[in-house]
Amino acid sequence: MALLGRFSGALLRSASRAQTRQLSAVAHGEQGGRTWKILTFVVALPGVGVCMLNTFLKAQHHSHEHPEFIPYTHLRIRSKRFPWGDGVKSLFHNSHVNPLPDGYEGHDE
Repeated sequence: MALLGRFSGALLRSASRAQTRQLSAVAHGEQGGRTWKILTFVVALPGVGVCMLNTFLKAQHHSHEHPEFIPYTHLRIRSKRFPWGDGVKSLFHNSHVNPLPDGYEGHDE
């Protein structure tokens, strides 16, 4: 085992960065970097822009009202209180999205 470790270490030391760069250039050609640069500006960046536009437009049409609260028995089960705050809200509680076991906060129904 020790002989195998020494042999592999010697092989790794013999391979230099110049050889690695040379092999990379041969594998991708000299135009490889130019191709990836063109793909970045022509495909990737416009793709990110389209995704951002889609997200913005969907956010404009999104309803900010709470859905109807239905007190299902299998959801929001609290067998013991949380060790922070008032013990009812989870650690990352968001009053606009997460209802408590008895309904949304601030709505008297």
